[in-house]
Amino acid sequence: MYAVIRTGGKQYRVAEKDTLVVEKLDGAEGDTVVIDDVLFVGGDAPVFGTPTVAGAKVTATIVSQGKGKKINGITYIKVKNHQRHYGHRQLETRLRIDSIAA
Repeated sequence: MYAVIRTGGKQYRVAEKDTLVVEKLDGAEGDTVVIDDVLFVGGDAPVFGTPTVAGAKVTATIVSQGKGKKINGITYIKVKNHQRHYGHRQLETRLRIDSIAA
């Protein structure tokens, strides 16, 4: 069985025992997170949500909290000989999917 969930403005296809990296969620390592925003549940009898599947939920455990890969950027204005460098590391949460209930 698998499901399509929505979290952090993105959609993910998940199955039990999968590990995925999502936008930062509140909680510490080892905490359990319940995701109610299930768009689709697949398997023998697929169920499509309008827009979400009623009564479906995905339970996950937070494996780690951290930052992603650094993204470097630069702005440059040729006429004024002006430069600005910047970097950004997005906060991320690594989840392990425990169960899918439909």
